[in-house]
Amino acid sequence: MKVKIKHNRRSFIRSSAMAGGGLVLGFNWMVGCKPAESDVAVRVKKQVPEEWFTINAFLKIGENGVVTIQSPNPEIGQGVKTAMPMIVAEELGVDWFDVVVEQAPLSVDFDRQVAGGSQSIRSSWEGLRMAGATARKMLVDTAAEEWDVKPESCTVENGIVTHPDKNKTLDFGVLAQKASTRTVPTEVTLKPVEQFSIIGQSKGNVDIDKIITGQPLFGLDTKREGMKIACAVRPPAFGQKLKSFDDSKAKAVAGVEQVFQFADNKIAIVAKNTWAAMKGAKAIEAVWVTDTKGENNADHEKALLALLDKKGEPKREDGNVDKAFKEADEIVEAVYSSPFLPHNCMEPMNFFADITDDKAELYGPIQTPDWTAKRISELLDRPKEDIKIGMSRMGGGFGRRLYGDFALEAAEISQKAKCPIKVVYSREDDMTAGMYRPAVKYKFKAALKGGQVTGYELTEACVNGGMWNMQVNAFPAGATANYRVTSHKLESNITTGAWRAPISNFLAIAEQSFIDTLAEKLGKDEIAFRLEWFQKAIDNPTGEVAYKPEQAMGVIKLVAEKSNWGKSNATQGLCAYYSHNTYVAEVADMVEADGQPRIEKITCAIDCGILVNPIGALNQVEGGIIDGIGHAMYGDFGFENGKPNKSNFDTYRLIRTDEVPKIETHFVKSTMDPTGLGEPTLPPAGGAVANALYKMTGKKVMKIPFVGDEGILG
Repeated sequence: MKVKIKHNRRSFIRSSAMAGGGLVLGFNWMVGCKPAESDVAVRVKKQVPEEWFTINAFLKIGENGVVTIQSPNPEIGQGVKTAMPMIVAEELGVDWFDVVVEQAPLSVDFDRQVAGGSQSIRSSWEGLRMAGATARKMLVDTAAEEWDVKPESCTVENGIVTHPDKNKTLDFGVLAQKASTRTVPTEVTLKPVEQFSIIGQSKGNVDIDKIITGQPLFGLDTKREGMKIACAVRPPAFGQKLKSFDDSKAKAVAGVEQVFQFADNKIAIVAKNTWAAMKGAKAIEAVWVTDTKGENNADHEKALLALLDKKGEPKREDGNVDKAFKEADEIVEAVYSSPFLPHNCMEPMNFFADITDDKAELYGPIQTPDWTAKRISELLDRPKEDIKIGMSRMGGGFGRRLYGDFALEAAEISQKAKCPIKVVYSREDDMTAGMYRPAVKYKFKAALKGGQVTGYELTEACVNGGMWNMQVNAFPAGATANYRVTSHKLESNITTGAWRAPISNFLAIAEQSFIDTLAEKLGKDEIAFRLEWFQKAIDNPTGEVAYKPEQAMGVIKLVAEKSNWGKSNATQGLCAYYSHNTYVAEVADMVEADGQPRIEKITCAIDCGILVNPIGALNQVEGGIIDGIGHAMYGDFGFENGKPNKSNFDTYRLIRTDEVPKIETHFVKSTMDPTGLGEPTLPPAGGAVANALYKMTGKKVMKIPFVGDEGILG
């Protein structure tokens, strides 16, 4: 496939004539050693190059053929630091064992340096391929010029350009210097999918050796000369403001060096070490005031229920919904509820900043480096291009590290303290002063007539948010002639935001539980009922939809086959859901153990396009399922007088190792471009478990958590 390059795509057309030590994108001011030398020594088959030649923004080649590829997007555990360079290497034609991967800092050379929405690979697929293909063409053109032959007569494999007829070869290392000076080609030919030799083959995590040997990779590992540790005292309840504070006891703690107010409503404790900073923070005696009553669970419950009965402007309305309900043989209704939930990243929030009159350098775990740089530039009143942000590997993010509030704290504290600062949150800070998945309620209503669903209505009441078009236009939109969705927002001063698979993470549970209820009312098998309903979106579609019914039906049929649906000795529950451009169907096998239901197995079918790195894909699928089960079963969080009712893992329940079921995953073979993978398997997990629980216990799961004082498992 020949592709003409668009010259406004900075990420793959920028080249450089710099040779020798020209590390254009490798300004590793946070690393303190020559880039990638230790990685080269450990990983690749060749020695550390003495010279590097920059071909384009993504890659440079050593004189001995070693290739360093920049991974532009934040690594949050989703595997992009391995997968994105694999795509570049595939089109380049290099031996993967001669590739060294570096984490790129924030740079204008790259587009969309974001970890969020399961979009890293999907949004960069074309650009990454072109980066590799452009470099390959520059190398081939250099060899062809050397041999006085046509470039199209040459072949590339494992970092070697060959001319079969003349029996000549030149490796990338020999060609790199001249190739780096060439004009960037305006057209490149991308490899046919059937010729892929790196993409589609499992490759180990490029950081795995450092991870398992405890080498510094994460933000909390950051150490810099002259660096101090800072902790912050924040309002103990949402809606409170700082009136005054006594810092005498904090300053008496050995190691505490500075205490001051910042960000209008917070207190910084700057110390020589983490322990002193945390101890000093606990010693602060602060007076907090509030102008309003603190929010609490009971008030949220009452307000959200009231919104479900409120009229509103529909987000989508097809047909005549009111008429369908008026003429129905039976109307089925149900309300489902989910609480606020914290993100609970294994690595608490942290960030490093060194702000002086001459520089603004920051480093740490951040999902949105560009947006964060923009906000820091506004905070410091400095040009955005002066803000340098490097990205560490993240010990979890799940949406929490989208917001960068901790990076802004580090920048402001460093500026005021006049020294390099690493802000560190305690677990309690992380859980009580964070962003939360918003509490939400969904009211479903369906009209049944003549053995069919003739009308369908979904009403949402959500704290500080609401459904996106992705959910509004998902199934059963397009398959239902009379269809209406309305959303209401409850304003709150509690900070809420994206949480892994936003909106879909609970909507899938509620919707798919309700669909099972409808199947039962109509006396139909759950899978047969869904397939029949999806078929209507093909035979008689109503309006535009965000999904392709054929692909949705494909994963349902696949999971039915692989799970031995209807023939298993276990009680089975199904959930099929489309999110982040990916189709997933999951079946939960549930058995009784010691008088209690136990999830024995999850079978997952997933259609996510081309698998770049199969082992990485499998890790994402399994991680999403485990996360989905855990939070559906045990996720319980709320507020009393504006204060979170849980602050650490002694009271906040997470899934445990011995509770993880066997997971069996089946990918649909595809030649379509990759879609999202980090989030789509989470939403159906809880739904499959909920439907299996109902079939086993006869009790319908109407709220999260499933286990607890009000859960069906008690």
